[in-house]
Amino acid sequence: MPSPAQSPARPVIAVMPLWDDDRQSIWMLPGYLDGIAEAGGTGIVLPLTTDPAALAQLLALCDGVLLTGGHDVSPALYGQEPIGPSVVTCPLRDRMDAAVLRLAMDKDLPVLGICRGIQLMNAALGGTLWQDLPTQHPSSIDHHMTPPYDRVAHEVRILPETPLHHLLGHDTLGVNSYHHQAVRDLAPALEPMALSPDGLVEAVYAPNQRFCWGVQWHPEFSHEKDASSRALFRAFVDACR
Repeated sequence: MPSPAQSPARPVIAVMPLWDDDRQSIWMLPGYLDGIAEAGGTGIVLPLTTDPAALAQLLALCDGVLLTGGHDVSPALYGQEPIGPSVVTCPLRDRMDAAVLRLAMDKDLPVLGICRGIQLMNAALGGTLWQDLPTQHPSSIDHHMTPPYDRVAHEVRILPETPLHHLLGHDTLGVNSYHHQAVRDLAPALEPMALSPDGLVEAVYAPNQRFCWGVQWHPEFSHEKDASSRALFRAFVDACR
């Protein structure tokens, strides 16, 4: 067996911190870090900051970026006002995530956005969001499932000739689902990779980037049971090597 010094270096992935309003504290779901580790990478949770020098220094140490879930994305990012009290945001996270996304894309670092992550990508790159699905896009599809979160809530259709289709090799995928915002108008820099039965964009990629994908579902909850979730993490981590 190779010694640790001879083992291939594990790519370092910057993981966006989650924010707890009640405790005024950052925190993290272990599934994000576990999914990265299982795929051969090392995730590091960044501090919550918008300091440009600090973010540039941190990104210089990393091989990729994971945009995590969490708060709603502020409608201010796409020039709208909140439609009501159901829209709960963390403006500091919005500014940080958008700044990190820009830095990563400028450096062509691989990016994976999960749930809020795909929404942030779309808003930061010039798209818009459904702010509140139950009122703005009512549907019989379950987009806000109850626990356990490692089971299938609905299927998505994977679009042919997309990177996700090439990765998974099939036309449909059962996914878990827990969100109340979603992509509305797709950003010009992004292309769709999967759609839900009620027409929501469930996965995107930026064709002009080495690896810049977003998914609306939650592989951090399902990777232990679901081979497609593990494949997604592996594709991301492999792109970071």
